[in-house]
Amino acid sequence: MPFTDRTDAGQRLAHRLTPLADQDVVVLGLPRGGVPVAHQVAAHLHRPLDVVVVRKLGVPGQPELGMGAVGEDGVRVINDHIRRRAGVDATHLAEVERRERAQVDSRAARFRGDRPRTPLTGRTAILVDDGIATGSTARAAAQVVRAHGARRVILAVPVAPPEAVDALRDEVDDLICLETPSMFLAVGQAYAHFDQTSDAEVVDLLSRDHTGPSSVPGPRRAAPPPTRTSPCPPEPSPSPGTSTCPPNPWAW
Repeated sequence: MPFTDRTDAGQRLAHRLTPLADQDVVVLGLPRGGVPVAHQVAAHLHRPLDVVVVRKLGVPGQPELGMGAVGEDGVRVINDHIRRRAGVDATHLAEVERRERAQVDSRAARFRGDRPRTPLTGRTAILVDDGIATGSTARAAAQVVRAHGARRVILAVPVAPPEAVDALRDEVDDLICLETPSMFLAVGQAYAHFDQTSDAEVVDLLSRDHTGPSSVPGPRRAAPPPTRTSPCPPEPSPSPGTSTCPPNPWAW
């Protein structure tokens, strides 16, 4: 399996994103499983971590078919082409939107508490999840993040099927995926340990400061060489041809 757990996946993803360390970046985890991965990225880049809370607006009777998405602060993205083809009128759209917006507000309050959403206007947003299956949530998140004013949107995930990666490339400015197995069954197959991420873990990770120098362990310094000392104390010079001290074992 490519990844031990979400921490391992996040660390590997973080190294691929190192060139972004000097840019005005906000790291956004897709809750819940994407947040532990995003935490590693944010800590490595010394950039703020937040969540992007979105809900796809599924067509009634075909919830997997998205006709738009809603996010925080009233953000709304509608695909009128899909909505018209599915025959969804304004009344049904409003019902779906009302239901999903309530979920957005509830989840945002649960994860972030009373902290405000991190502003995205004019910044680079890195969307991070623990993997992609169909890509519908990632697509909705990218649309909502753009609506929040992000200048550039980067989608970064440890694993996804090749067809999902191809379908999402036009939705973002850059897409980074570490593994694209041809025989993809589920995101969890790429992990040796894929335990469910709890709300409490998400809240804890979001409460940490990722921007300080202590976010990432510094490079390990080599230990100083041992002090070279003689194994016996100095003595008066012996007479020529004799020695009272064995050879120094540290000498070379």
